[in-house]
Amino acid sequence: MSTCTQPGCTGEIQDGYCNVCGMAGATGAPAASSPGSAPAAAASGGPPAADGSACTQPGCGGSIEYGYCNTCGMAAAPSTGAATGAGGPQGSVAAVGDEVSVATSASRVQSAAFGSERAAAGSLATRRARSGSQRLRAARIGAGLTSVPPAPPVDPSKAINPHPEVPESKRSCSKCGNAIGRSRDGVPGRTEGFCPQCGQEYSFTPKLQPGDIVAGQYEMVGCLAHGGLGWIYLAKDNNVSDRWVVLKGLLNSGDPDALAAAIAEQQFLAQVEHPLIVEIYNFVTHEGAGYIVMEYVGGQSLKQVLKERMRANGGAYDPLPIDQALAYLIEVLPAFQYLHDLGLVYCDFKPDNMIQVGDAMKLIDLGGVRRIDDLESAIYGTIGYQAPEVAQVGPSIASDIYTIGRTLLVLCMEFRGYQGTYLHSLPPVESTPLFAQNDSLYWLIAKCCEPDPADRFASADELRTQMLGVLREEIGERTIGTAATSVASVLFEAPSTSRSVLEWSQLPDLRDDTTDPQHAWLSGVGAEDPAVRLKMLTDEAPEQSPEVRLARGYAALDLADVTTVHAIAAEMLAEDPWEWRALWIDGLASMQDRDWEGAKASFNAVYQQVPGELAPKLALAVACERGGLPQVAERLYITCASTDAAYIAAAAFGVARIRAERRDAAAAVEALDWVPRTSRGYPESRQLRAEVLLGQGSSDLAVLDQAMRSIESASMDPATQGRYTVRILEQGLAIVQAGGGTKKAKIGSYDADEAGLRTGLERGYRLLARDAQALPERIELVNRANAVRVWSLT
Repeated sequence: MSTCTQPGCTGEIQDGYCNVCGMAGATGAPAASSPGSAPAAAASGGPPAADGSACTQPGCGGSIEYGYCNTCGMAAAPSTGAATGAGGPQGSVAAVGDEVSVATSASRVQSAAFGSERAAAGSLATRRARSGSQRLRAARIGAGLTSVPPAPPVDPSKAINPHPEVPESKRSCSKCGNAIGRSRDGVPGRTEGFCPQCGQEYSFTPKLQPGDIVAGQYEMVGCLAHGGLGWIYLAKDNNVSDRWVVLKGLLNSGDPDALAAAIAEQQFLAQVEHPLIVEIYNFVTHEGAGYIVMEYVGGQSLKQVLKERMRANGGAYDPLPIDQALAYLIEVLPAFQYLHDLGLVYCDFKPDNMIQVGDAMKLIDLGGVRRIDDLESAIYGTIGYQAPEVAQVGPSIASDIYTIGRTLLVLCMEFRGYQGTYLHSLPPVESTPLFAQNDSLYWLIAKCCEPDPADRFASADELRTQMLGVLREEIGERTIGTAATSVASVLFEAPSTSRSVLEWSQLPDLRDDTTDPQHAWLSGVGAEDPAVRLKMLTDEAPEQSPEVRLARGYAALDLADVTTVHAIAAEMLAEDPWEWRALWIDGLASMQDRDWEGAKASFNAVYQQVPGELAPKLALAVACERGGLPQVAERLYITCASTDAAYIAAAAFGVARIRAERRDAAAAVEALDWVPRTSRGYPESRQLRAEVLLGQGSSDLAVLDQAMRSIESASMDPATQGRYTVRILEQGLAIVQAGGGTKKAKIGSYDADEAGLRTGLERGYRLLARDAQALPERIELVNRANAVRVWSLT
């Protein structure tokens, strides 16, 4: 049992989590790998963990097999990987109390042009100028952030369909989609025949019967379901301990040569080995038909989960809670990255193809998987999920990302019209409560489902990184009374201040991209003077890489040279229209220049590109606060405060400013109370709390008592504490002398009667006089002390 590493926590780690603050124990960082590579950790400086070793992901009890965890599916971390950082506990944060509407949505903010809007060509096949940074290579279901009910085990024998029939309403030609096998004039439709439109042969009757032995090895038990390639069968493998297997038909089964070619084309699927992907055991033939033999996954598909929720809800659609929907997809995304690294695309992703087995997930149905460079094989997809460009340019990593976004939306809401009106678009924010109430989720789905594939996430790991951020936000905003923690971002440093954020220099810095070709050279540039540094970066850099240009931009910001920063941002975007970091420094320059409209546009565009990051939300909140959109700003601040402890102070101050501006003192005080004692911003929060309370001009001693307790509870310099003490006691004495006091009332540690307040004031004046620098001021304070003192005859 080890001690918790969270700052300020005295707990111990039990079963991977602290028994006091609930945070996961420190772990090694997962290794990053390049597309097409094995899970070795060359970039991380050490070999991957050996097979059989324990998985290092938080809360995961799995072990490493073939370089991947057999439980969570993540790549093995390098044996010398560095531990990830984590922040400390914080006080509770109240969620948004008012009803969330489009009025508070960041979708109201005008966004700067980005990506394909800036690119020369705007077609569906726009070429992306970059593939995305490898920093985003990214942990059981829920990633340790939320819990998902486990699926009950399924007895294989009870999964058999006792009456294997395909309803006439679902009989369609596999080639042209024409309705076939339908009833006419009271005569039932044929279950076998030829499509009258294209001539394609069809059959909806099972070819295998219980007891049949296929390839001398697989004994048929019955039919499970009917899919696009025919019936799917359950069988026992008589050669391997009677294990349960599934047989699925292959196309071209009527032509021996075509069948052999189909089997040869799909042999690569047997090489796919990942704990989150159903395993392919064999390819066999039986009576002229070909079958894939695969692992039996006895679980529940997400489509079945949705159907059961709908049945329990009286027939009305009951979507998954957002956190659960995100958790499912976060769990399965490593499987997509694995396939993409092998040069494969999944093609036909949807809720039907994700199976929950206990508290683990499996990606099933590899029938549509194909090589990215395969231009000949049939393309499989489902209307409403398939990307619009697939018909013209074929499937790709980007089209897989599209199917993931559409699946997430179907899981989160009743997506009416997704196979019709919104076949290749999303419903408007104004008419979609899910989008209006969940900005980050909306931008995440919107980026997945961009019409131009170049505008989507560049990889499954990039998407997973942002999806984790959105999940953290969702948990934070709907959970009250729990301590938020700080999690290091891959893209941004933690905020450099725990005070009010009003200047560009107080916003989080971009993290260095260690994959940049000039990263090593930049590390050796030691000039501290911004003018000298800017000249060196401009004239002496071996290459004007993105990191060099960003460093130039920051140097120009230090010189308040806004024009140069804008020029550098334009230069970066001209070379790569998808370089959102250029928009970040462009927004910083606009903020420095007090161009709040420009700042809002730039920061909102960054928010849309990395919707799981908090830094763009904090920046956009400041720009909206100063730029006339306080409602949007308040909501963004609350998201930051409720999600990450490192952001809570700066965000709480922003909320308090907005609420104080609209003269809601009680709500402003509530926001300031979010700042925990462990924060460096706590003393300032107590001062601001006192200012808000004193600013009411209240004649209530209870309000003055709160103000005094705010000052007394924080550590601050004696002069500041003395000034607040005198100010509060002066107001209290005036109230008492006017007859507004009550018996046994107190203001902080002082009795709220005339004698007690006079004694406190005298002491306060004399302490201030002792520290006064100017003689006239000292004399004035001593005179005040003498005037207010309680006179006696002794």
